[in-house]
Amino acid sequence: MLTIRCAKCKKPVFKYIKVGKGKVLRCYKSRIVKDYTRRDGNKDLCQCGNLIGIDEGRWIKMKQGAFICSGTRKR
Repeated sequence: MLTIRCAKCKKPVFKYIKVGKGKVLRCYKSRIVKDYTRRDGNKDLCQCGNLIGIDEGRWIKMKQGAFICSGTRKR
């Protein structure tokens, strides 16, 4: 499970189950275990106001450089 944190304030944004290798380009909503974000229309914001991603239906398209990841990935 990955902990995705804001790059600015380091507060947690998501607890996410990542499957496979590679970058986190999008987060599927069905794999988000815990969600700490604020919503502003279709934008997902950190508690500090940093734009983390954009809601596109089944997933959230993540803004690269706006977050950091830690934890383990499933293979």
